[in-house]
Amino acid sequence: MRASGSKLYKNCTTTITARMLSRGKHKPSGKIWIEYKGKPLLGKGGAKILESIKEEESISKAAQKLGMSYRYVWGYMQNMEKALGEPVLETFRGGKSGGGGARLTECGESLLDEYERLENCLSEILANKGYWEVENLKISARNRLKGKVVAVEKDGVTAKVKIDVTAPSVVTAVITKEALEDLNIKVGDIVEAIVKATEVMIAK
Repeated sequence: MRASGSKLYKNCTTTITARMLSRGKHKPSGKIWIEYKGKPLLGKGGAKILESIKEEESISKAAQKLGMSYRYVWGYMQNMEKALGEPVLETFRGGKSGGGGARLTECGESLLDEYERLENCLSEILANKGYWEVENLKISARNRLKGKVVAVEKDGVTAKVKIDVTAPSVVTAVITKEALEDLNIKVGDIVEAIVKATEVMIAK
């Protein structure tokens, strides 16, 4: 799944990948990284670097906090800026006491915000058991009954779709009118009835 990147870094795309085991006890997991012109730009490790620099306002302190070398963190940021063609960090010198520091530019802040937003979005999807139950149904032939729509009845916010399955028998699925319109179901269509323990769903 891909989404357009921020207008601060045009031609930037965000790629999300999720992996789920097919059998036994498991839970879905996923990774997010931001791409620029088809090449990886920012992943979880890079986002942690940006977040630490934002909090510490110092590259050296951020590197120390993450257990990384200053050289590695500096090189990572330089490679990111070279790929984007604009600065992600703004460095400044200290006053009389010396020290100096660093802060994220508007582009850097935008990259971090985009990554965190997508990470939160993916976490919500992966935590949604209902979503994965539907996904499991999609790959289980045992829950599928293919047939022909013989009648469609709309009533308030719901709609009844009668399906003549090849068993032969007729199955009635109660779905929302919005789902009916999204699937563009009409009499004569060939669809699949997806059966759950408490309800009959429908797919096309």
